[in-house]
Amino acid sequence: MTTTDYRTIFTTALDTLRREGRYREFADICRYKGRFPRALYRGPRGEQEVTVWCSNDYLGMGQHPKVIEAMHFAINEVGAGSGGTRNISGTTHYHVELEAELADLHGKEAALLFNSGYMSNEATLSTLGRLLPGVIILSDELNHASMIEGIKHGRSEKQVFAHNDLEDLEAKLKALPLERPKVIAFESVYSMDGDIAPIREICDLAEKYGALTYCDEVHAVGMYGPRGGGIIEREGLLDRVDIIEGTLAKAFGLMGGYITGSAALVDAIRSYAPGFIFTTSIAPVIAAGATASIRHLKESQTERSLQQSHAARLTAALKAKNLPVMASPSHIVPVIIGDPVKCKKLTDRLMDEFNIYAQPINYPTVPKGTERIRLTPGPLHGELEIARLVAALDHLWTDMGLRRAAA
Repeated sequence: MTTTDYRTIFTTALDTLRREGRYREFADICRYKGRFPRALYRGPRGEQEVTVWCSNDYLGMGQHPKVIEAMHFAINEVGAGSGGTRNISGTTHYHVELEAELADLHGKEAALLFNSGYMSNEATLSTLGRLLPGVIILSDELNHASMIEGIKHGRSEKQVFAHNDLEDLEAKLKALPLERPKVIAFESVYSMDGDIAPIREICDLAEKYGALTYCDEVHAVGMYGPRGGGIIEREGLLDRVDIIEGTLAKAFGLMGGYITGSAALVDAIRSYAPGFIFTTSIAPVIAAGATASIRHLKESQTERSLQQSHAARLTAALKAKNLPVMASPSHIVPVIIGDPVKCKKLTDRLMDEFNIYAQPINYPTVPKGTERIRLTPGPLHGELEIARLVAALDHLWTDMGLRRAAA
């Protein structure tokens, strides 16, 4: 009788990823404070300065003087950690203040902080599945993995509707008893293609068929709307979406996730979600920085305006070279390679030959055959950085024999 060869199992699994071109490597990056998108990369050739083109710090707020000042003040005032879970000793005034700021941002009665956007989706959707008797959750087919896992863990019935397909969604709603609890779960901006959900029409269907709406705005908060409240704010729909989920880790430049909604709903999630109850709260210093970031973006249009103009400039420049950039109404600029091995080789050469950092996006993040680089131009990427990136991609596309868009 032999024991299980655990090492071989793990090695075989990793070899499979390498063979398929899907093995992921971390880049040892250290951002320069005050000089983003510049960063120091420590790689096989030693240290080199690179320009970052794949950060989710969309507006560079992780570098903003107001944010850094607020964090210095907090750590000097209260120290490093939070001290525990929110129920025991981990609620500080910084957490309370941030939740009030988030509720105000989305025009809701209450907000609840989590340690990540993944946790806020997973904990909230799974808890809704357990709290609502007989609930069925209707989920867009391109929803994030955290939403899918949350629905699965709630053990409620689920139906998947075709991406942004209102006819398919209505057909599924119409087939259900009107009195049955329903939740429509979707995203506002889908992060890999950059497309946007028809939120108004989804709300119309929810009201017609008696469903709650749950919208993930992680790639939109801070980026859209007069105060950075997301696509929902931009479209004037804050009073029509029941639960708005967001993150502090992208446009706001910090880390953490949250939900906003009615006081009763938020209190129920706070009281029943294991992912909230048993997790140490985010450090007060992070909460302080996030609060400063949100307050700044409620008042300033500068960062959003620059980001949007740079995204438009980059997209136009890529199209002028017939590079296969996907049409996107959002700030995300995907460029399709369509092969995982070539995608990894392209990003390696960008780093090694041009000091440009972009990560390959492969399956399972995107469907096989749609492998890509996902470029995120920000307010601090100027004309020179855009020109250098486009010239590098144009050269590599020719040198590697990659397929261009139709002229």
